[in-house]
Amino acid sequence: MPSRHSYTMPLLLTFATLAALMLTALALLRWHDARADRQEWLRLAALQPSDPGRFNHAMVAELPEPARRFFQFSIEEGARLWTVAEIDMGGQFSLGSKEQPRYQPMQAWQILAAPHGFVWQLKLPGALPVSGSDAGHWTRFRLLGLVPVARQGGDDDHTRSAFGRYVAEALLWTPAALLPGPGVEWKALSEHSARVTVRHQGLEQAVDLHVDAQGQPLHVQFMRWSNANAERMYREQPFGAVPSQFQPVQGFRVPLRVEAGNHYGTEAYFPFFKAEVTALRFPPPRP
Repeated sequence: MPSRHSYTMPLLLTFATLAALMLTALALLRWHDARADRQEWLRLAALQPSDPGRFNHAMVAELPEPARRFFQFSIEEGARLWTVAEIDMGGQFSLGSKEQPRYQPMQAWQILAAPHGFVWQLKLPGALPVSGSDAGHWTRFRLLGLVPVARQGGDDDHTRSAFGRYVAEALLWTPAALLPGPGVEWKALSEHSARVTVRHQGLEQAVDLHVDAQGQPLHVQFMRWSNANAERMYREQPFGAVPSQFQPVQGFRVPLRVEAGNHYGTEAYFPFFKAEVTALRFPPPRP
């Protein structure tokens, strides 16, 4: 008659084999995602112009007055017009709601190359650390470096939502990307606000910029294609950001602090993103 152990050992071996196969599959998935991050980062870095020219006030002389003030505040006369930035940031990122924010300290690294794309790599340390990346083509985050907890993208909804994000961020961190030219249109809204509309490869996004008397951005807001709502349905809804602590970087004046969130301008507004920039650079074009 078979002993109890004769059944137990094969079961344990089976479970161990399945666990090993699962861990291997998760590790391969993480490797695939990291490879995609690197490839997209390199693609965007290669879009840095090799000879971008230099800023002069004549470039914005025909723009609405609030937009003209913005560029004269944000870009020094004679500055090289780099359009691709790499940004290191700390700060806080919320894993909760307005009622229970559950802010977590964050570390993040980003390349921003509007209107072509972006990659944002995030790490949230803690008892259950979260890491992953957000980009124009995907959102991928995991627990403990392995277990997927969010995996979206590859569809028109995600692409449209991401496009809104990086067009708005260009106003803050890569203003040269929004100088007047093909696919970029400015119009006045009031004495202290203007709207930029960006069109690229069938996508279109309008973002409203509000500035003070010197042209310093006070806040940006736009209707973002998003499913950050109770119904989890994609639709246009207000999104906004408030920049502060502007500092000069390679001929640009950029904010080192940015708070942003969904439903901006309404009672439901909740700044889930509180970034503190620790380094921002405009890397030279890759050979």
